[in-house]
Amino acid sequence: MLGTAAYSAATVPSTAHAANTVRRAFQSYTFNSVSYLPSNHFIVCGRFHIAVSTKAMSHSETLAASELHHQSSASGNKQALISLSDKKDLTLLGNGLQELGYTIVSTGGTASALENAGVSVTKVEQLTCFPEMLDGRVKTLHPNIHGGILARRDQKHHMEALNKHGIGMFDVVVVNLYPFYDKVTSAGGIAFDDGIENIDIGGPAMIRAAAKNHKDVLVVVDSQDYPALLEFLKGGQDDQQFRRKLAWKAFEHVASYDSAVSEWLWKQTAGDKFPPNMTVPLSLKSSLRYGENPHQKAAFYVDKSLSEVNAGGIATAVQHHGKEMSYNNYLDADAAWNCVSEFRNPTCVIVKHTNPCGVASRDDILEAYRLAVKADPVSAFGGIVAFNIEVDETLAKEIREFRSPTDGETRMFYEIVVAPKYTEKGLEVLRGKSKTLRILEAKKNEKGKLSLRQVGGGWLAQDSDDLTPEDIQFDVVSEKKPQDSELRDAEFAWLCVKHVKSNAIVIAKDNCMLGMGSGQPNRLESLRIALKKAGDDVKGAALASDAFFPFAWKDAVEEACESGVGVIAEPGGSIRDGDAVDCCNKYGVSLLFTNVRHFKH
Repeated sequence: MLGTAAYSAATVPSTAHAANTVRRAFQSYTFNSVSYLPSNHFIVCGRFHIAVSTKAMSHSETLAASELHHQSSASGNKQALISLSDKKDLTLLGNGLQELGYTIVSTGGTASALENAGVSVTKVEQLTCFPEMLDGRVKTLHPNIHGGILARRDQKHHMEALNKHGIGMFDVVVVNLYPFYDKVTSAGGIAFDDGIENIDIGGPAMIRAAAKNHKDVLVVVDSQDYPALLEFLKGGQDDQQFRRKLAWKAFEHVASYDSAVSEWLWKQTAGDKFPPNMTVPLSLKSSLRYGENPHQKAAFYVDKSLSEVNAGGIATAVQHHGKEMSYNNYLDADAAWNCVSEFRNPTCVIVKHTNPCGVASRDDILEAYRLAVKADPVSAFGGIVAFNIEVDETLAKEIREFRSPTDGETRMFYEIVVAPKYTEKGLEVLRGKSKTLRILEAKKNEKGKLSLRQVGGGWLAQDSDDLTPEDIQFDVVSEKKPQDSELRDAEFAWLCVKHVKSNAIVIAKDNCMLGMGSGQPNRLESLRIALKKAGDDVKGAALASDAFFPFAWKDAVEEACESGVGVIAEPGGSIRDGDAVDCCNKYGVSLLFTNVRHFKH
């Protein structure tokens, strides 16, 4: 028996008597309509006003009440089931199906919206002869609904079962789910109990049932597919590929929904960043012309994990102008944006092949831009330029007109400009620089993100490297202590070097990168590249290394000291740290241990 246990002994006999009356009526008469009177919790089946509390009706008493539904389906009339939280374009769908001769069955608010739009609707409770209950938790979880969705038309015993139990078939199922994703990511968060109540149960069940039986049932979960659905139905064709595509989309929709629920619930339960199982929901943003190379196909996906909502990053950047982004554009723009976002003062970063080749911070952003280009103008040409402040008309004109320091004539060319915002005039000026220049507006990446990286057959997961100079201690291990300006230079160089590919060396002075060496198999070669780029400006500058120096004498540390650097910042931790200290003491160079490594592979 369905319902509560709060029945008195006197209630049971009267209920049983009424049930028998219902059964005899169903066996003796044909019913013209079935409806539910929610105000009294009474059922009207056909011409009979049956005074039986729906709380007490068992499954057997509801079977004949769906006869109209069964007769409608059996006579060849097509039926569609619609249950939507997001009612976008519902009127278009309802009118379209009704014009095609479909009987529309619907639930609660969806039924009301359809009726208000002048669309005829049969309510779900008219088929189940059972009211919505448990605050809406149970509406469609009933054999009269799921039997009509799951029955295979090519299986005789399925059809016989439907006929025996008076269940009609559904040909179209249109469902979307409670807005769980939006609720749990809303400003201010959501209480745990409210989050639980926003987990849809009946919706996924109907979607999965229809998708499984897609050979006979069309399932739609996206309002953008309504026009295609209606055109398909008008054509009267039986395109199984169309049906399979809708079924795939339905299962993907439910899987993405479940991943959001799983992610949220894990955080509410354990709090560990690395769950034993993890699903990352990805949504296609664009197909790309090619990957890293023209022979590689590629696409760009946005991470729809809850942790990425409003968390910033290049994936959600707005493109105001220029050619479509390429695979390499995304990688380089991401590197530039991540680097420039680290700095508090007005800063310009220029990146080539994911490595920052120019970085400068100044109160005057125009000066910062010029210095960033000057650090390596050859590499900067064709690179990505990023700013951490608004690009106004003056800065935009400087970007457009600035000549390369190598010859003083060639205008600097860039693939991308990225900044947190632009003035209208700034955008206008930049648009005039080039038809192809990509102009991106991005939000700063939030700290604490999970970093994922693919390897053959698996993924590596780690915390993002969010440490800044303010988070660590620069320990003086040499006899010579750095001056305040030298310490600031060391902090600046250290912040830069974390964004350079290992083995990484950065030389900086006065909040400006002078030279960097990246990606070499040994640290000595990276040092020599950085020294060559810095030139004579290396005198008194700061040098930062992403990892410790394995050797000092006649190696990287001694060559750095001989070049004239004033201070070296490195993690320490080598068995030959003592040699590095002795070497710096010999040349009068300050040596700082950060106790933090910054490998970047």
